[in-house]
Amino acid sequence: MSQTVDRALTILASLGDGPASLEQAAARIGVHKSTALRLLRTLQEHGFVTRQADHRYRLGGRMFSLAHQALEGIDIRQVAAPYLASLNERYGHTVHLSVLEEGEVLYLDKVEARYPETAGTWLGDASRIGRRAPVVATAAGKVLLAGLPAERLAAALAEQGFPARTRRAVRTAEEFRAELTEVQRRGWAVDEEEYQESVNCISAPIAGTDGSAIAACSISAPVRVVSATELSRLLPELLCTVEAISLAYGGSPTPRWCENRCGAKHEVRASRT
Repeated sequence: MSQTVDRALTILASLGDGPASLEQAAARIGVHKSTALRLLRTLQEHGFVTRQADHRYRLGGRMFSLAHQALEGIDIRQVAAPYLASLNERYGHTVHLSVLEEGEVLYLDKVEARYPETAGTWLGDASRIGRRAPVVATAAGKVLLAGLPAERLAAALAEQGFPARTRRAVRTAEEFRAELTEVQRRGWAVDEEEYQESVNCISAPIAGTDGSAIAACSISAPVRVVSATELSRLLPELLCTVEAISLAYGGSPTPRWCENRCGAKHEVRASRT
């Protein structure tokens, strides 16, 4: 890779965590300020970077436009959108759509909770669209990993660490493997304050044409609004939702819920052409 391109991409990636001064940008790529300034000015000319009034640099509108186009190109997001909105409208909790990408959970879509939250008690930017999250600390990550073939799962786990993100985080590979076995058996996963303190989450996989998991749908809620036990009572609705999305996508889910709940029929397949 060209050194200049590598440096420019490194700057853009670092700005994803927030604005940075010229000095900070130069330090992140290990160059003199004059070199960093030339890169930033070029990126600014193309709309990828914007210089703020406080002289710090942030991601520009061109980046968000390209990100939106890339997300729109993943048609599972378009198929799932009305189902996510319906689930959110019925119960008021935050609903996510995510996929497994490069060993991490990537949030493709999000419908925000329908109740107010105070600062510091909710996911906020931690689960914004386009953000990534650790597979070993999220319910979505667990169901996405659980759906992998044995060889791919072994390779994925070999690259994972188990930091103490919260007091309830899984700490060892053995403990995580045992939980994945249970997720594979029951078809859903739970995160009880593992990704973020005071937030619980349940997740289930969306099946593709070969029956394997292509994405995950999750319901997240703060502990002060709903307990883990109360949230788990929504599992039938979540499983119905992922089954309906799978059918609309043209996938092959295990028939369990929809004909009795939302009326989706397994012989009806939506075209994706």
